[in-house]
Amino acid sequence: MARKQSKNSAEAKAPKTSVRLDKWLCAARCFKTRTFAGEACSGGKIKVNGKTGKASTQVKPDDLVEANTPGGPRVLRVIALAERRGPVSLAQTLFEDLTPEPEPMPVLPPLLRNQRQGRPTQRDRRRMEKWRREED
Repeated sequence: MARKQSKNSAEAKAPKTSVRLDKWLCAARCFKTRTFAGEACSGGKIKVNGKTGKASTQVKPDDLVEANTPGGPRVLRVIALAERRGPVSLAQTLFEDLTPEPEPMPVLPPLLRNQRQGRPTQRDRRRMEKWRREED
């Protein structure tokens, strides 16, 4: 007895043209779970092509996703689509990272005082504040 092939199974095998934003963020490993991705979307922390993205927003290849992730803000261009979370090697092929490099933190020289004197006095603190203001 042969099985009939339904429309749904034929549609399931066709390549996807878009995916829900929360599923893609989870598959791309921007968030640990889909729930966290959905909460970030509903909290307004995700933008797709400059507009605030809901969890149900459909993303397509070449979309620009700006996300405030737990690891910091990221700018990603969608390259491929995935609904399921896979290995890191697969997740890295889903996007191109356009996040600008963070500015390096300025290195402050050591304080010009004897460290064994205890806490700085009010006079020392004023000198340090004046020195820091001059640098900015």
